[in-house]
Amino acid sequence: MTLSKGKALDEVQLAAARKAMVPNVLRDKTRRGGLAHSCSLKMISNVEAVHFIALAGYDAVLLDLEHGSFSLDTANQLSCAALLAGITPIVRVPANTSDWISRALDGGAQAVIVPHVQNAQEAENVVRYARFAPLGERSATGGMPIMRYANLPPRYANIACNENITVICMVESVKAVECVESIAAVPGVDVILVGHGDLTQDMGIPGEYDDPRVGEAFARVCAAAKKASVNGRKVHVGMGGLHTRPDLQEKLVKKHPEARFAMSGADSGFLLAGIMGGGKISQGVSAGVLA
Repeated sequence: MTLSKGKALDEVQLAAARKAMVPNVLRDKTRRGGLAHSCSLKMISNVEAVHFIALAGYDAVLLDLEHGSFSLDTANQLSCAALLAGITPIVRVPANTSDWISRALDGGAQAVIVPHVQNAQEAENVVRYARFAPLGERSATGGMPIMRYANLPPRYANIACNENITVICMVESVKAVECVESIAAVPGVDVILVGHGDLTQDMGIPGEYDDPRVGEAFARVCAAAKKASVNGRKVHVGMGGLHTRPDLQEKLVKKHPEARFAMSGADSGFLLAGIMGGGKISQGVSAGVLA
């Protein structure tokens, strides 16, 4: 093994540390070549919503601290609920800083999304804050939710935690796409998530997801992920901002085998659709009564 320095590893202790980890459904499914789907929460803070998402068949719940008003404490509680529900808790942090990234992971997240990564240096910062040594500089801590609170020797806990989490960098600008090859090449980055909303806005074509330039940008990201997938390492590509376009998601997945993660819905959209549908039914009933 090359993940630890010093004396030889005790394989029994390492196996015990790995066994203590809650399985990361997102990581395992993408590694098998499957397409993992997440549902985002940014309005509903009740832990029961997490179990609804699991029942619906999603692989992960995405707790959106960039575009929602959740506190970190709320994200931690929902992350723990997701671990119990058997789906991967993902936290999208609002900033590329240690106080957000490491604390979200300490609190139960198995994956972290960092938005607006523009270059390799910023990607290196993400890895530095998200992973323990020797891959990063994340501060050592005791038993965490993802290891079922087991008190494990730090040397083995660090290795198992580094293996268990998924580090996701978002590219959302023309500049980021131009730098994506160097971003994907950063050791410790697992997924490059294309933020189609902000990307099309930066291109001057907001919401025009079928524009050929968007497809070319996505293809460039996939090519970078493929190039970085060497020596046993695998980098995948994610699709953000396309939850209203499942047809386009399907098209991209069929064309690009690197595309293996999709943001596939949010509580805000589902709530609005449900309430609007209920309103139409109520209006119809009223019209029938008054006729």
